[in-house]
Amino acid sequence: MYLVGAGPGAADLLTVRAARLLAQADIVFHDALVPDEVLSLAPKAEKVAVGKRCGRHSTAQRFIHKRLADAARKYRVVVRLKGGDPMLFGRAQEEVSFLKTKNINVEIVPGITAALGAAAELQVSLTQRGVSRSVVFATPRAAPGEPPSNWVRAVAGADTAVLYMASHEAEFVETELLAAGMRPDTPVAVAEDVSMPAAALHAGKLAELQSLAARCEGGPALLLIGDVFEALQAAAGSERVLRVASQII
Repeated sequence: MYLVGAGPGAADLLTVRAARLLAQADIVFHDALVPDEVLSLAPKAEKVAVGKRCGRHSTAQRFIHKRLADAARKYRVVVRLKGGDPMLFGRAQEEVSFLKTKNINVEIVPGITAALGAAAELQVSLTQRGVSRSVVFATPRAAPGEPPSNWVRAVAGADTAVLYMASHEAEFVETELLAAGMRPDTPVAVAEDVSMPAAALHAGKLAELQSLAARCEGGPALLLIGDVFEALQAAAGSERVLRVASQII
């Protein structure tokens, strides 16, 4: 069983190992956000969608566990393909732990997480000398029954922060971070469809975060927060929107 990172979207950002395993795969269980271009790298595999997206039909995790275990006993090469990196906000630990209880060997193949894909595409380092020496990846979301997250304290205390699964909660994020003492003029950006042809950037300041996120068109988006994004804020100008093909600025 292989847990493979699909990266932020562009097929040519997969690792060589990931592409090799997809070519060999008999069956691929894939997330909702994995594009067809990536799935095409597994031409002989059966493809099974087991995606989870906010506000949409999702596959129950216990069902995913069972399908993975059943497939591991039936097929030679089973790939669980997860968007970005499987070890970051990907429920990988739940799946790995379950498979180990069934004595199923698991190999994890890392991928480029969306935050690093965005930094590369924007040509903005998340760490910069004299500006940012700490980076936080966080999400404000918590499943029902989970304890509250301390994401506000973590983000407010970091030089640079990237929030996953947060664009639909931008108003809440803006309110909470301002209440925690962050400057209203803190540079922020909303990066949508990172690495894809339809990629877009909406840049401004924290006090505008809700309105910036509202300009997204439904693609997966990240909230980027910190002084390292000051140049994006300036480049966006009055429209605060930049469209990209291969570069954003």
